[in-house]
Amino acid sequence: MTPRVTTSVYVNALVRRVNAAGGMAMVLAKGDETAGALLLITLENGVNTGVWERAWTSAGAYRWTQVSSQVIENEEEISNLCARRRAADPDLWILELNIADAAQFAVDLDGER
Repeated sequence: MTPRVTTSVYVNALVRRVNAAGGMAMVLAKGDETAGALLLITLENGVNTGVWERAWTSAGAYRWTQVSSQVIENEEEISNLCARRRAADPDLWILELNIADAAQFAVDLDGER
């Protein structure tokens, strides 16, 4: 079995990559340092481009999937979604990436979308 990187290490790497590329990355909520789930809010020039979640697949790899088939443009809806997810899973990490093709930064680190 291949060892997995802890969530906190993954999050730090993702934040550094986005910031180094000229974007902005923020941790909105910290979860479990070792194995917390991830929710990613992606923006481009401040406009929402998607909400993604990272899941471990039966094939033994991570995959990023979009939470909604439609882009959620209302910030209140996004806040409510995050609050519901956090209430159900207090170990959840929530990140916001503001850069062109933000989801690709996450995919490049570990998975598919």
